[in-house]
Amino acid sequence: MPIAVSEQPSTTGYGLRQGVLSPLETLAQSLSTIAPTAMPAAAVPLVCALAGNGTWLAYALATSAVFLVGLCIAKYARYSASPGSLYIYASATLPPWLAATAAWSLLLAYVATASGVIAGFFHYANLLIRDVTGHFISSALLAVLCAAISVLIAWRDVKVSARVMLWIEAISVATILIVVVLVLLRYGLHLDTEQVHLRGMTGSGLRLGLVLALFSFVGFESATTLGTEARDPLETIPRAVIQSALLVGAIFVICAYTEVLGFHIAGQDLARSESPMHTLAIVSGAPIFGLIIDIGAMISMFACTLACITAAARVLLLMAHHGLAHGGLRTTHVRNETPGPAIIVTGIAAVAPVVVLAMRGATGLDIYGWLGSLATYGFIVAYGLVCLGLPKYLRNHGVYNSGAQIVPLMAAVAMVLALIGNLYPVPEGPYGKLPYVYLIYLAAGLGWFFWTMRKAKLA
Repeated sequence: MPIAVSEQPSTTGYGLRQGVLSPLETLAQSLSTIAPTAMPAAAVPLVCALAGNGTWLAYALATSAVFLVGLCIAKYARYSASPGSLYIYASATLPPWLAATAAWSLLLAYVATASGVIAGFFHYANLLIRDVTGHFISSALLAVLCAAISVLIAWRDVKVSARVMLWIEAISVATILIVVVLVLLRYGLHLDTEQVHLRGMTGSGLRLGLVLALFSFVGFESATTLGTEARDPLETIPRAVIQSALLVGAIFVICAYTEVLGFHIAGQDLARSESPMHTLAIVSGAPIFGLIIDIGAMISMFACTLACITAAARVLLLMAHHGLAHGGLRTTHVRNETPGPAIIVTGIAAVAPVVVLAMRGATGLDIYGWLGSLATYGFIVAYGLVCLGLPKYLRNHGVYNSGAQIVPLMAAVAMVLALIGNLYPVPEGPYGKLPYVYLIYLAAGLGWFFWTMRKAKLA
């Protein structure tokens, strides 16, 4: 079954609104999928537990790897604008079954990330509700509420969706940076020698910490799912991909260094902290910011849910157009010009496992870790396949040169190493089962692909 490839912005736009998002709103899509407000509170302590004083280095190396992948994706985005994102890029150069692998992997990545941050949302929401009322609200109810509002906004208007995500992240990140600056000013204009000399860091700790640091960036390319909805997409989308990688990378490195420094000052262990930004705010001399950041983290989780559903729905829309998903998912709302059926399906797929796990007693942070790790498999595979196909893509467009394969090769190697780091040593508990969950899911997706291909040949 041939897979169509859109090499230029589509004249039909697949029923989506065209050219309505500004460069800043396009950038907001990628930034919100990364959830830069939530990562310093949720991910940095996990990386610190492994890399210790090398936490900042783990994030610096992760930024470099993501930047290499971003360069590859931006090359594609300069010649192709489509809601299918990395799936369309892969289909332009790879065999159909590998393109289908990229499509199903990317869809899982966005949906599982949405699931993870929905769990993060109800975790932070319940902490705040407990502090105010002394009671908890049903986690399943909060999860459904988060998903339902995200689906409603994504269904209503992509421009409203982008603006909501932009303002949420801008305010939240600004608050974190204020705390970071206050901590650095309190410490004075000199470096933390323990971090500079990587005291106590081990090679294996850095390797495992790097894998977790990479997870902090997943979804940075999601601006590519906006296709022709972005204004001047062949210019604004590749720029948004690179900007999100570098901007968020810089924020993460600075936050990692400052959090470790702040806990050195406080004489506490960052790796064991359940609310690191509260402690950092106290060290900065402005404890009220701890509460504000927790509120910001909760809202950032919501923004990330919205961004992931927005991205996943557009990938699913293109998959339906190309026969990889049910044909009913290719329709769009006449007035809103949004992929309504695909939005509803991805929203339900995102919230269902969270509700089930929450009702079985799993905590928000556990669900966040499990489903976020599952999403990582999808992202790494999709990134790696796209990077491998770039040299042929450039050759097809007549812009290939002798050095054009260096960056894609380096990026692909980085993704392979990240995948190995996720699999070895074999994780304990539920994490050790996630590779099998991914493989079963992928087998089902490819089974559907081969069945539809066979059906098309017989027709």
